[in-house]
Amino acid sequence: MNQIETAALLDGHALDALLGRSLLTTQEWSDADLASVRAIARSLARLDRQGVRTPLCPDELAWAVFFDQSTRTKSAWAGAAARLGMSPVIVDGSSTQVSHGETAVETGAMLGMNAHAMGIRHDLILGEGNTFIRDVKRGIDDYLDATDDARAVPIVNLQCDVDHPTQTMADLMWLEDNFDDLAGKNITMSWAYSPSYAKPLSVAQGLITLLTRVGANVTLAHPPGYDLTEATMAAAAENAGRGGSFRVVDDMDEAFAGADVVYPKSWGAYDLMVERVDANAAGDAAELAAIEGRALERNARFTDWICDERRMATTAGGEALYMHCLPADIGSEVSTGVMERHRVDVAREANWKMYVVMALLAGAKVPDLADAIVMLEQEALR
Repeated sequence: MNQIETAALLDGHALDALLGRSLLTTQEWSDADLASVRAIARSLARLDRQGVRTPLCPDELAWAVFFDQSTRTKSAWAGAAARLGMSPVIVDGSSTQVSHGETAVETGAMLGMNAHAMGIRHDLILGEGNTFIRDVKRGIDDYLDATDDARAVPIVNLQCDVDHPTQTMADLMWLEDNFDDLAGKNITMSWAYSPSYAKPLSVAQGLITLLTRVGANVTLAHPPGYDLTEATMAAAAENAGRGGSFRVVDDMDEAFAGADVVYPKSWGAYDLMVERVDANAAGDAAELAAIEGRALERNARFTDWICDERRMATTAGGEALYMHCLPADIGSEVSTGVMERHRVDVAREANWKMYVVMALLAGAKVPDLADAIVMLEQEALR
């Protein structure tokens, strides 16, 4: 892509509307804003893949706190920040003072003193993670206002109990790589068996609310008891009214039949995820462990919910695009053969997350971003 093509890609997108913005859920952002993020991500990806440096935010600190495990998202945050000229710092949530009683608002105020951007993952407890992220944002904003500090310190939700927006945006970009138009495509988000742990609901929730906005026919499949939150279901149904469709089935075979895209992934049984809330609030580690054991026992009733060669053969032309946020439980969520066939593609899917984070940070931090990106291309040609 040359500077003319880049300018054409970014032309028409109101990039300044992203300045200072935090992405807490995709549902809160307009279609136009999400399209702007994807346009920026594609421009920055092309530059990066051509070896062009993009130090748009030099000498700034990009701080990320993870209250849950991560490989890809930590790497994406660090890679995105470094490519923008920022210094990434990633810490485990247990190393903060939150466990000693410091509130999220206080944490935000302290980090806002020095950080120029914040990433947060807090995804295991329903009703807690997204609220925590919003409280951190309030602490940052209150501090900046009180000190007349003009810095923008955007927050990027790196997965919470409600949504995993950088993942779902990366998934959407990978879908756009594979299909000229998603309108009318049959996309299945299916629960799948996992013996490892009761995974958060947020990937499934984020996908059904985002993909119903692009005109796709979205099917959600899960066994009885693995519901998503009422707010998420209502949002997906409302979004589907724009031109696609949304349905829920309790049969994995039915969900795979004729699908153009399948996304089989485990998440925890809803009632048990709710039980976690009180146990976590009480600090009852024994009860949390017992709930986890009950969750895995519940999962074990549905070991036949696996994405295997038989089910993939029933998809559209037997060639559905297989997707996963990774890591997949191979042999449980997906068969070894299916994963091996799609191993490189799911890595390419994951690669978009770094560019989504780059786009969110650059969009929030850099005025006249389109001109800045074109200038980087001009400099690379000298």
